[in-house]
Amino acid sequence: MRTTFRGALAALALLPALALSALGAPAASAASPSPTAGASGTPAPATKAGTSFLTAVNLSPGQDANVAVSTGDYLYWAFGASEGQTPTVNLTVNLAPPADRHGPQTWSVEVFDGLRRRQSCTAGTQNATAEQSAATLALNCTLREVRTWAEPWSGDPLPGTYYVRLSVNDVPQPDLGLASSVQLHVAAKGDADNAQPEGGELKAPLVPPVGGGASTAKAAAPVAQEEHWYTGWFSGWNSRWYWTIAGGFLAALAGVIGYKLTRHPRGHRPGHYGAVPPQGSQQSGGYAGSNRP
Repeated sequence: MRTTFRGALAALALLPALALSALGAPAASAASPSPTAGASGTPAPATKAGTSFLTAVNLSPGQDANVAVSTGDYLYWAFGASEGQTPTVNLTVNLAPPADRHGPQTWSVEVFDGLRRRQSCTAGTQNATAEQSAATLALNCTLREVRTWAEPWSGDPLPGTYYVRLSVNDVPQPDLGLASSVQLHVAAKGDADNAQPEGGELKAPLVPPVGGGASTAKAAAPVAQEEHWYTGWFSGWNSRWYWTIAGGFLAALAGVIGYKLTRHPRGHRPGHYGAVPPQGSQQSGGYAGSNRP
């Protein structure tokens, strides 16, 4: 009887612990991250912008930007584009409250390639003016289709990094520095399967070595240089010494041969060259043969 009573007391003592564990298990499972969270793979929007090409913020494929900025700053982002794509840049500027502004504002968006050449837009509003009462401003730019290759003198879009620059062209002086925000979205239509063959090949995408954007273009494999029988003659750290010695020997040989050909041997001078008339001979002239005393 005493043993049964002790067992009942032990069971009653364990009931609170079992209740707490039962309540804590759902809480722990709810606090743990769900495996389906972020299953879409869309990266979080970027919250910063660069102030130059070198400090441009790189945007991953499908990544947007939501940045708080000051009116009048130059803003730079970088994104990648591959052959066959037609990128479109969409920007929404949330202006400062109308009560704080003193007049209309004109904003502009520009797109540059990896060589920092300004690319023309085939569609969209690159420059827009917002009146003082407007709350937002929309800008967009659709580039030409990215080509697989182009001539060096042309400005056609090529695979690689592209820069987006947002700036204010015209704004009242008191409005400079007002707080505003910008939303950026880059969309690309088409892929490499849509690229039309043009009979050329790009060796490498236009991705700058410093401050380049995240490029989706595939870098071409390095091509091995073709070797010839004379390739080793012009390569190596000591090849210049061989050519220097050979050049010096040829120059000395040319000098000796030239000296031999141009100098006159002794005893074989021509009679008319430096000849001295014998003494006592009559000189021809106006007084030759005269018998003047």
